[in-house]
Amino acid sequence: MHYQKGMFTGLIESTGRLASRSRRGPGARLAVSTTIAPLVLGESIAVDGCCLTVDAITASGFEADASAETLSKTTLGSLAFGARVNLERAMPLGGRMGGHMVSGHVDGVGALTSREATGDAIALRFSMPRALSRYVAQKGSITVAGISLTVNSVSDANFDVVIIPRTQRDTSLEDLTLGGMVNLEVDLIARYLERLVTHADTSTDHAWLSRLERGGYM
Repeated sequence: MHYQKGMFTGLIESTGRLASRSRRGPGARLAVSTTIAPLVLGESIAVDGCCLTVDAITASGFEADASAETLSKTTLGSLAFGARVNLERAMPLGGRMGGHMVSGHVDGVGALTSREATGDAIALRFSMPRALSRYVAQKGSITVAGISLTVNSVSDANFDVVIIPRTQRDTSLEDLTLGGMVNLEVDLIARYLERLVTHADTSTDHAWLSRLERGGYM
């Protein structure tokens, strides 16, 4: 089966456990225990939303290298050994897009600030870096610890989501306590839209800008 390099959907296939983190120069070697299979050397796998490359397959799971940048800008540098992590292999070519387009490139780290039961579901509020708030929209998509979620409401510093029982059961969000840190990735479309708008040539791109405005994107 052929996989697209580093393209995910935010639908978690399985969870694993961070077994070890061994320093290698400025970076580190991560060992993850999991039953997810079959794994292929060199394939991309999202670990709590971070795109990593499978460099070794072990009896208990796999190993991957993380750069100093990844360790400092995501939760992978401080995650406790034994902590549960969300796993998703890169989307197979021609596969169903069940969540939304996820690159596995973390934009920032947020924290769980509230948890409230609402029937069988749970409403969660997360803080986020203020620089990311312009990319987060009500009823839009956001990736939290690798999970594709719909934003219920958003402010300059927080956003709210609701997770259904299956998401509670099958992902690491069930283990997250108040103050717990999560990797965040904003919607790719929001990133490209900002680039298009800020670098638009109004003399030649008027038609495109008009279409975006009519569609409610501006």
